[in-house]
Amino acid sequence: MKAIMVVGTTSHAGKSLITAALCRILARRGWRVAPFKGQNMALNSYVTANGGEIGYAQAVQAWAAGVVPWVEMNPILLKPQGDMTSQVVLKGKVIGKIGAAEYYEKFFDQGWQAIEESLRRLGEEFDLVVCEGAGSPAEINLKHRDLTNMRVAKHLNAPTLLVVDIDRGGAFAHVVGTLELLDPDERALIKGVIINKFRGQRSLLQSGIDWLEERTGIPVIGVIPWLDTAFPAEDSLSLFDRQAAPSSELTIGVVRLPRISNFTDFDPLEAESTVSVKYIHPKQSLGHPDAVIIPGSKTTISDLVALHKSGMAEELQNYAAAGGTILGICGGYQMLGKILADPEGIEGQEGRYRGLGLLPIKTVIAGQKIARQRSVTSNFPQEGLPVTGYEIHQGRTRLIEPEGTQFLFDDQNLGLVDETHSIWGTYLHGIFDNGPWRRAWLNRLRQQRGLRSLPTGVPNYREQRELLLDELADAVEPHLDLKTVLP
Repeated sequence: MKAIMVVGTTSHAGKSLITAALCRILARRGWRVAPFKGQNMALNSYVTANGGEIGYAQAVQAWAAGVVPWVEMNPILLKPQGDMTSQVVLKGKVIGKIGAAEYYEKFFDQGWQAIEESLRRLGEEFDLVVCEGAGSPAEINLKHRDLTNMRVAKHLNAPTLLVVDIDRGGAFAHVVGTLELLDPDERALIKGVIINKFRGQRSLLQSGIDWLEERTGIPVIGVIPWLDTAFPAEDSLSLFDRQAAPSSELTIGVVRLPRISNFTDFDPLEAESTVSVKYIHPKQSLGHPDAVIIPGSKTTISDLVALHKSGMAEELQNYAAAGGTILGICGGYQMLGKILADPEGIEGQEGRYRGLGLLPIKTVIAGQKIARQRSVTSNFPQEGLPVTGYEIHQGRTRLIEPEGTQFLFDDQNLGLVDETHSIWGTYLHGIFDNGPWRRAWLNRLRQQRGLRSLPTGVPNYREQRELLLDELADAVEPHLDLKTVLP
């Protein structure tokens, strides 16, 4: 099969972004392309059409390639749960929870088999597979059990690109050091270096590029300028870098839970020019935003306990009592209820836990995860709007006091709103991707501020995402010479 591999000198070097850009560039040149990441560790995930769970970045890369996401594009997804354990998702399905040491002892052969099978299927269906590594390929203590970097490149005999983040400083040392630590057969596969996140004049960098090429014998095939892009991040470390828009008409606070997941739900809000999205640590003051969102969580109960201990739970309750608007999504929805119970200790310690008490619901954590795409019709904030999204949760939620609440959708299991339309809860990830629903919900906040309503006849976010992916490819392609790596 034909393949290209993208690895990085460090985490956050830009591998996911470069992979997405390559998928769009090559698809526009007429290739039928698929992305691939053998093993991903992330709490941002997506549900494919057949109900399989993969890393959200691989879904975006598939959309960049103009194809639908498959589970084979990310056969192993690790979702950290704390205490050095992760939930293991194999070919889209949860197979259990396991500690780091035990994972490599018991899972390596099974994991590699899944990677080989997935690559074989992709090779049968696509002209070219663009593979992404994870972290660094030169972690000496991990190389013998690394499932997703040079082992994949060697298996495919794939020409490999090494991406370095020059904005961090030390880029030349990172490149040379990485190459020095690779085995000779691995190093031989590195066909080009990409210097990413460059600020300044290219001419000022040229002497360094000349030295690097002479020192390593490997060409620098691209110097990518710093891009202000809305490309989805794989983990919550990127939230530290996000800044709220300085001037906007609405401010929406998102509680930055310790195990926040699927914060890609809020990309469409950040794309609204009139909205400023502000991430709030539980130990920070809530302030006075126009609305607060409690997002998804990989470990809902431990994050709920963190909200109680930090005082954020009381702040949220006081905010709601003063008439503030709160929306909970997935784990955040569960936290809005009266009781969360984990009788089997699936998330950790078994027991019953006090929720925020803002919706009359009770949630029980169950062993079997629900993961599926959904298409429903809204009842609120505007009746009759088509809404699509996806569920990923292990809790089962039921209404214990029907008075004072209304169902958000024609499927009563997907969410509630209280009679004041101030407290909202839903299991639907991707809710804000739906343009008319998003605008209708924002317009309620705008009316409270005395602001003019925004038009609701807008396209869904996927159309905006297509434009962003085209802009990404347009920004990267002029700075990239792919002749040395294309088959």
